[in-house]
Amino acid sequence: MFLDLLAAPILAPVNGISWIAEKILEQAEPHLNEKENLKKQLLALQLAFDMGDVPEEEFEELEEQLLLTIQAIEDEERQQAEV
Repeated sequence: MFLDLLAAPILAPVNGISWIAEKILEQAEPHLNEKENLKKQLLALQLAFDMGDVPEEEFEELEEQLLLTIQAIEDEERQQAEV
């Protein structure tokens, strides 16, 4: 305990930066996972279309929705990076 008190002036800023980094990562992870899942869905949709399981009209509609969602996530990431 005594050593903790002596090391506090040195370790406190490091611990604070570590805590901030963890919070940023917690905020970023859902978006990264969401974007990766959307890309996987897009690939699966492309494969289903290529195999003839999905009609062209439905493919185009679903592809556009997925691409717009991915674009929205990327735009949000850029805005957060600018801040």
